[in-house]
Amino acid sequence: QDGPQRKKRKSEVAEADKPLDILAIGTAVGSILLYSTVKGELQSKLDGGHDNRVNCVRWHQDNCCLYSCSEDKHIVEWNTQTCKVKCKWKGDNSSVTTLCISPDGKMLLSAGRTIKLWDLETKEVYRHFTGHATSVSSLMFTTVKPMNENKPFDGITGLYFLSGAIHDRLLSVWYIRSDRKEKNAVMSFTVTDEPTFIDLTVSEVKEEPVKLAVVCRDGQLHLFEHILNGYCKKPLTSNCTIQIATPGNDGDSTPKPVPILAAAFCTDKQSLLLVYGNTLQPIIEKVTLNTTESHICLIRDIQKVLSLKTDVALTKVKTPVVNSDTKVLVPGIPGHSTAVKTPSSGKEKKKNKRKPGETEESIEERLGALDIDVSKVKTPGGLPQTDSFAVLLVQGLESNDAEILNRVLNTRKEKVIKNTVARMPVHAVIPLLHELTKRLQGNPYSASLMVRWVKSIFTLHASYLSTLPDLIPQLGMLYQLMESRVKTLQKLSRLHGRLFILVTQVAASEAVQDVTEVNQTAKLVYEDESSEEEGSDDEMIADKDSDENWDEDEEKEEQSDEQDMTVEKEINGDSDLEPENESEEE
Repeated sequence: QDGPQRKKRKSEVAEADKPLDILAIGTAVGSILLYSTVKGELQSKLDGGHDNRVNCVRWHQDNCCLYSCSEDKHIVEWNTQTCKVKCKWKGDNSSVTTLCISPDGKMLLSAGRTIKLWDLETKEVYRHFTGHATSVSSLMFTTVKPMNENKPFDGITGLYFLSGAIHDRLLSVWYIRSDRKEKNAVMSFTVTDEPTFIDLTVSEVKEEPVKLAVVCRDGQLHLFEHILNGYCKKPLTSNCTIQIATPGNDGDSTPKPVPILAAAFCTDKQSLLLVYGNTLQPIIEKVTLNTTESHICLIRDIQKVLSLKTDVALTKVKTPVVNSDTKVLVPGIPGHSTAVKTPSSGKEKKKNKRKPGETEESIEERLGALDIDVSKVKTPGGLPQTDSFAVLLVQGLESNDAEILNRVLNTRKEKVIKNTVARMPVHAVIPLLHELTKRLQGNPYSASLMVRWVKSIFTLHASYLSTLPDLIPQLGMLYQLMESRVKTLQKLSRLHGRLFILVTQVAASEAVQDVTEVNQTAKLVYEDESSEEEGSDDEMIADKDSDENWDEDEEKEEQSDEQDMTVEKEINGDSDLEPENESEEE
């Protein structure tokens, strides 16, 4: 009922002369199909009324009349015998989501964001009802007669109807007054989650309570029982909540919940028809419940996993029978070919069978038997070409294989990236952008590689991306990521500049410290000799203070030796020297 492609509404004809066997199906393209449930075939097609998805279809008490509403904001009245539009009018400023016809067939409730009550004769709005924040998903009348039986009944005044909206856990009840003062809901029922299916028993007598069965998105069923008698401020809670669970015996001791898909009251207004399990294989069961208990859990043993049977013969590989002249190409690199042997006879087949004692041929030997000539096809550098890169990329995106994606996306060559993006199919552009967005959030090194791919995609596929209606939510994460990176760029640049200055200063100071200190002590001192004594004393002091490892010139050594001899003789009092010795000393 709530499928994305189409919505079905069965006819609700109670007082018709003959039962209606036609199911009206609204489609996503705006046409309505009339399907005969007795014949099991399509009877007719209603076209020309809507140009967008049909949201709701309702049969009138008159079997030939059908009402539909659509995303194109219009309501259409159809004649099902002629398959033509009787009347079409604008129902709301936004899409009209649901319809409901009054018990007497003279009024029509329609709802988008607001609920409107239309007079079907004049096609004018009779009443407005506001109170839902989101689109209304269900409308139905809860009474067929007014509670106050003293006043004359005009067919609509004094009736109650129920409405539910998407993402709303409150079901509102509205009262149609004769004046236009009250526009808000008179009471509300609260449930645990968004209602997906609603059924009720219509109250025909004043004292008879309205029974309401609401199936929520969380798989629970809530039963309400209330007499509609005016305004109630506090939301009403359910009298009984029903859940279904597995026994949890086999293997798993924990019981698992089974979702309830729909529920409907039987004609006796006591028992319920429950639809639960899988949407493809639903289980329908009639149950009679004791509603005095506030919570009921039914134990049902159903198979949760839907098993699809496949034909075993389809999985077997069949070898084609070919002639000896036929050339068969092996899948893989273009140009590979293998010689195919002619179909062998029965005797040869027996020979090929392995005996118990023999060993099986290895895969290497089998591949060698194929005789693939690799030398004919050479790829530059052993890398795959751009064609295979595009194929690999699409395969990696479809299978979500990280190894294949890493091999392709870590390419550094700009030309290969451009050619790969140009040759990839357009349906893979958005998945590739999502993958690149994930990788951009990771290591900065990988981000620098991913930016090249993003640039190529936006350059080559900009025209395709501009045609997508939901482009903004698709690329929102990537845009925010780029914005955050760009905002920090200026701060990072300043930090980079300061760190650069700091690092260069530290390096310069280290270079100065590494230079060896220059020894300031003079290696050679020259002084004018005023007298022999002074000179000799100075030289002795200099000799004592000087470093032991200094190398003196030869003249300096001779001079110092001569001065030493002179000083010794003066000290010893032996100043007179023999001429021979003096000459020898000289």
